[in-house]
Amino acid sequence: MISKKKKLTLPLIYTLAHADKETRRKIIYIVKNNNRDKAKVKWVIDKVIETGGIKYATEKMNAYKQEALDILHQFPESPARQGLEDMVLFVTDRKY
Repeated sequence: MISKKKKLTLPLIYTLAHADKETRRKIIYIVKNNNRDKAKVKWVIDKVIETGGIKYATEKMNAYKQEALDILHQFPESPARQGLEDMVLFVTDRKY
């Protein structure tokens, strides 16, 4: 598998877990050895989208977002709580 020193994103981890052996090997090879080749990186990104990695990560993010907001709403309203809520919403709702 990929070295523990490599940082992977959740969509990529999901894709590796759900891809066939050949695709998984190709993705790992590209991430390790061809990560500056735009065409190959685009192929990996396309596979992540195809496999549902982005959708899965978005669903996880929204679940954690709701959990964070539920926890924050257990505290009385205050500028600190509002600041934390704003930060959660900014991080999860921003458009790149």
